[in-house]
Amino acid sequence: MAGGGAAPAPKADELVPHPVKDQLPNVSYCITSPPPWPEAILLGFQHYLVMLGTTVIIPTALVPQMGGGNDEKARVIQTLLFVAGINTLLQTFFGTRLPAVIGGSYTFVAPTISIILAGRYNDIVDPHRKFLRIMRGTQGALIIASTLQIIVGFSGLWRNVTRFLSPLSAVPLVALAGFGLYELGFPAVAKCVEIGLPTLIILIAISQYVPHAIRSERPVFDRFAVIFSIAIVWLYAYFLTIGGAYKHARPKTQSHCRTDRSGLVSSAPWIRVPYPFQWGAPTFDAGEAFAMMAAAFVGLVESTGTFIAVSRYASATPLPPSVLSRGIGWQGIGILLDGMFGTASGSTVSVENAGLLALTRIGSRRVVQISAGFMIFFSILGKFGAVFASIPAPIFAALYCLFFAYVGSVGLTFLQFCNLNSFRTKFILGFSIFMGLSVPQYFNEYTAVAGYGPVHTSARWFNDIVNVIFSSEPFVAGLVAFFLDNTLQRRNSAVRKDRGYHWWDKFRSFRIDTRSEEFYSLPFNLNKFFPSV
Repeated sequence: MAGGGAAPAPKADELVPHPVKDQLPNVSYCITSPPPWPEAILLGFQHYLVMLGTTVIIPTALVPQMGGGNDEKARVIQTLLFVAGINTLLQTFFGTRLPAVIGGSYTFVAPTISIILAGRYNDIVDPHRKFLRIMRGTQGALIIASTLQIIVGFSGLWRNVTRFLSPLSAVPLVALAGFGLYELGFPAVAKCVEIGLPTLIILIAISQYVPHAIRSERPVFDRFAVIFSIAIVWLYAYFLTIGGAYKHARPKTQSHCRTDRSGLVSSAPWIRVPYPFQWGAPTFDAGEAFAMMAAAFVGLVESTGTFIAVSRYASATPLPPSVLSRGIGWQGIGILLDGMFGTASGSTVSVENAGLLALTRIGSRRVVQISAGFMIFFSILGKFGAVFASIPAPIFAALYCLFFAYVGSVGLTFLQFCNLNSFRTKFILGFSIFMGLSVPQYFNEYTAVAGYGPVHTSARWFNDIVNVIFSSEPFVAGLVAFFLDNTLQRRNSAVRKDRGYHWWDKFRSFRIDTRSEEFYSLPFNLNKFFPSV
C-alpha cells in the first residue's frame, strides 16, 4: 500500500452493529411517567395547538361547499374540537391507552364531498337549509360507517388480522402513514411562502440547533419549539396584515396569509356547548353509507399505522394485537359520536400529534389528556378558541413538514428487526412502498384533471368505495406488504427470522410480557371484566 503504513485495524467493538431495541431509548417521559404539572399543562396546550390545524382546515374546505357561511363554519369547528376532546379522553382511558390524539381526518373528506354533490340537494335554494340537509346526510352515513370499526374492533377480528403483522409489513404501513401526507406539507407552506417558510426554518432552528448552542439546565427550546415558533411567526403575520402588505393581493393569497381572514372570531359565539343532533335528525342513504364505510375501513388501517408509531415514540413495547383491536373499537365509538354531534368528518389518530411526541420526546399519557381538556374548554368558550383557530394555515403546514417526517421515519426504524440482506425483504419493502406512492398518485391526478375518479360507473357508491380506498398511501402500501409478507415462503424458518417475526412473538399475547400490563392495562381494575388476550 502506497503512502506509508496501512491504516490501523478497527477495534472489535466498533464493528458491532447498533443493538436492537424493543422500546425507543432517550425518551424523557414515557406513557406512565408524567412531567411536573406546570410543564405538563404547557405541553398539553402545545398538543392542542398542533391538532387545531386539521380541525380548522377540514370544515373550512367543506362548510362553504355545503352552503354554510362563517357562522356555520365556526359551529362545525367548535363541534369537531369538542368531540375530538371526548374521543381523545376515551382512547387514553379505555382504548389503547396510548398518548394518541383522536382528531378529524382527511380520509373522510372524499365521501363527504360526494354527499355534497348528491343530486337530491340540488333543488334546495336557501343555503342554510341546504347546509342542514347535507350535514344530516353526512351524520347518517357516519353513524352507519362507525359500526364497521366498532364490530371489527370489539369482536376481536382486527386482533386476528394484526397477529400476522411482522416488523417487515409494518414498515410500509407506518412509514407512509407519515410520508404519504407529503401533499399537506410544502405545497401548503408555499401557498403563503413568506409565512410558511420562516415557520419551518424557525421551528428547526429552535428545536434542533438552539439546544446545542445554548446549554440550559432544563430542555426548554426543544420541548416548547412549537409554541415559540407559532408565537413569533403569528405576530410577524399579524404585522404584515395590519401593515397593509396584502392590500392589493389576490383574494386567494389574502385568505392564506392574512390573520383576520378566517371570519371565525367575529362569528363564534362566546359560550356554546355542542350537543347531539344539534343540526336535526340524521338522514340515511345506503350508497352514501357504503362510501363512508370504505373511508372508515381506510381510517382503521391508517390508524393502525399511527398507533404503532405512537407506541414507539411513547417508549412503550409493541402493541399487543388485542389492545390494538380494543383501540379500533373505541375509535369506532368516536366516529359514532362524530355522526351524532355532526362534525362533517370522521376521526382517526392524529399523525401530527404523533410527530409532536417525537419532537418533545415526551410520550406521557397525562399530557395528551390535558390537551383533550384544552380542546373541550376552548370549544365551549367559542371566542377564545376562535382566536387560536385563526392562525394562518401555512403555519400549520410548516409544522406538518416536520411531524409527518417523524412519523414516517419511525416506520423505517422497524427495519432494525429485519434482515436487509435478504432479497425477499428488498422485494416486499421496495414494491409495497413504491406502489403505495404510485397508485394513489394516479387516482389523485386523474381526479384533479377529470373531476371524478378513474372508477366511473353509474353506481356512485361503488365509485366512491374504490376511489377512496386506492387514494390512501398507507392503505395501499400496508395491503401490498401484508399480502406479500404472509404469502411468500412464510413457512420457511429462515424467512421467519428475515421478516423479524420472532422479535414480536412475546407481544402477540397480552400476558407474555409483563411490560404490556404496565403500559396497556385498563384503569379502575376494568381488566377483570374486560380481559385482554
